[in-house]
Amino acid sequence: MGVIIRQSIKGTIVNYAGALIGMFTLFVIIPKYLTTEEFGLMRTLVDAGVLFVSLAQIGTNSSILRFFPYFKNSANKDNGFFFFTLLIPLIGFILYFTLFLIFKNFITDSYKEKSELFVNYVYFIIPLGFFMLYQTVFETNSVILLRIVIPGFVREVGVRIMVLIAYLLFSFHFISLTGLVVAFCCTYGIAACINLGYLFYLGHISLKPNFKYVTKSLRKDFLYYTFFLMGSAITTAFVPSLGIFFIGAQLGLAFAGIYSFAKHIVAIIEIPYRSLGAISNPHISQSLKENNIIEANRFVKKVSLHQFLIGATLFFVIWTNIDLIFQIIPNGDSYAAGKWVVFFLGLSTLFTTSFTIGGTTLSYSKYYYYSLFLTLILTGAIIVMNVICVPIWGINGAALSTLFSYGIYYVLLLLLIYWKLKIILFSREQLKVLILILVLFVLDYFWRQFITPFVIIHTHNTLMINFTEALARTLVLGGIGFFSVYFWKVSEEVNGLIKKIYRK
Repeated sequence: MGVIIRQSIKGTIVNYAGALIGMFTLFVIIPKYLTTEEFGLMRTLVDAGVLFVSLAQIGTNSSILRFFPYFKNSANKDNGFFFFTLLIPLIGFILYFTLFLIFKNFITDSYKEKSELFVNYVYFIIPLGFFMLYQTVFETNSVILLRIVIPGFVREVGVRIMVLIAYLLFSFHFISLTGLVVAFCCTYGIAACINLGYLFYLGHISLKPNFKYVTKSLRKDFLYYTFFLMGSAITTAFVPSLGIFFIGAQLGLAFAGIYSFAKHIVAIIEIPYRSLGAISNPHISQSLKENNIIEANRFVKKVSLHQFLIGATLFFVIWTNIDLIFQIIPNGDSYAAGKWVVFFLGLSTLFTTSFTIGGTTLSYSKYYYYSLFLTLILTGAIIVMNVICVPIWGINGAALSTLFSYGIYYVLLLLLIYWKLKIILFSREQLKVLILILVLFVLDYFWRQFITPFVIIHTHNTLMINFTEALARTLVLGGIGFFSVYFWKVSEEVNGLIKKIYRK
């Protein structure tokens, strides 16, 4: 677990460096210089690109992680494994590009009334999706080599810097809205090229496939696995983006922009898992390949615990300061309608980051085909909920639909992996974290009831006073939580890390 923690810490540092750039872009540049409709357009295009990637890769990411141990042979260039990771997404891209052309009119008709601006730029989804696809494929090839820092830097820092530059060029009228869309496409193209160059540097590139190595049984297993993962990808890909697509079609791009802004705030919660999950997945795959259920069980519990601890802390900090966030950002009143979107999506993201390791475990096991049925249930639930809730509660209904659907999904997932694999993600330490967070929310409530009014009465109710009071409240309650985690011994790894830093 030591290697995992070190790589995760490095990856998390990179992720948060990118998050700072992203926060500057999100909280300063976007609300000041872009209308909610323009931001809604950019986010809808990017989410459509992500959807296209999820479909076109037809399970390649999971296949790479699951089957690399079977091909691994550094002396023989991993039997041409890299070539197969290029070929399969290309087939998927051609397939879904064809489907896109067939259903293009249906897509544009859905948006024509409320979001005509999106219709004007719909074709840019193709190059954007292509570059995103191979950026992801090249990054996953680095992950199986346990090299996550450089690709993570490209994704979290490099892409965000280029996006920031694009927004600044648009803000100061150096480029038009069309130029901004083109700049986004170029950003992901450059990122894909950098990741490819890094693989060349690692010596992982081999375009000579060893077809003789691919036995009939291995080919059958791969195709069977990919078939179910493709079905799972088709359903899962829609889930994260369904909310914004429903909002864009039924309410307009301005509301899509508000929803996306709230979604970006919540994304801070999942940042630690991007590195922790990336470096953990190959180890889980290896443990399950060796049928070492005891090691897999121990491993996923620790990952789930630490992600729940970090995620719950970040959710607490975000929600207890949400009003201040909308006060600070330029034109915050335009985005404040997304306050409860932050709450519902925050809880949903906390579920996802804490328990998605269970879905990873299932997908790498011999029971991976159950993933398809679970994602069908998830997709069906979220479609039905959005159809019901968005017309009634608007953007809050879309966020509530996501929370409810993911709640059902993870309950079924955790029951399934216990039934089939005897793996339990829950631990006594997670209960301790839950108790601590609930206590902190109670303390925050009493602080707001008795201390905050006292401060406001005896001072001028200005933004600086509000910021200072919120900072003091966060530091005091955060300090209580920190010492509680340490002295209650919630995590051996966290305590060991604290002692190590203290000694230094």
